Amino acid sequence: MASILLYVQPGASQTELVGTHDGKPKIRLKAPPVDGAANKALIGFLAELCGVPRAAIRIESGMRGRIKRVEVDGLSDEELRARIGGNEHPGL
Repeated sequence: MASILLYVQPGASQTELVGTHDGKPKIRLKAPPVDGAANKALIGFLAELCGVPRAAIRIESGMRGRIKRVEVDGLSDEELRARIGGNEHPGL
């Protein structure tokens, strides 16, 4: 199981991975931060990006904030960082 810290910006014009923010991979989400829509969109985007099922992805912390710790089953930390980025700061 891999773990990574992400910076997430909901309510953007499109969903995309856009580099880093404070050393964390930054993901802009089109979904608004209402009723869990942004968290659901994040899980779907990461599943597609990482090539794993949605059920393999869990938001471990930061459900209501912009900084989120995400765990991904089926990938090592190295594989996750290669697909998302964020080699500067490991998921801890």
